[in-house]
Amino acid sequence: MLSAHRRWQVYRGESTDTKDFLFSVKKSSLLQFKTKLDVFLAHNTSEEVCDFRIEGSWLERSCVIYAGNSSTIIAQMHKKHTAQSILLGKDNFGVTVYPNVDYAFVVALVVILEEINEDRSD
Repeated sequence: MLSAHRRWQVYRGESTDTKDFLFSVKKSSLLQFKTKLDVFLAHNTSEEVCDFRIEGSWLERSCVIYAGNSSTIIAQMHKKHTAQSILLGKDNFGVTVYPNVDYAFVVALVVILEEINEDRSD
């Protein structure tokens, strides 16, 4: 994964070759109170309409991933309240991935969300 100007580009394996480009993620707007990201697959070069979108709050460890601009949910992330998280102050969260959705794709999006959150705290 590479980041350039608030845009994350994801490639197959360790490659950065254009033939291995899978998708990109960018913020929907510059000023945001909640996380809003647009995801564009490699073949969507015009980027007029996103292929997926993410809305939620990383601080609350809660977000929803939608198919394009529709209301169709493909995955959700939610904070888990466990004894360990309360006693040790460690964040735990669960991810629900809907049927026929690529788990690796969803995990990559969650990693990008984490990186965006780390950038904010620097």
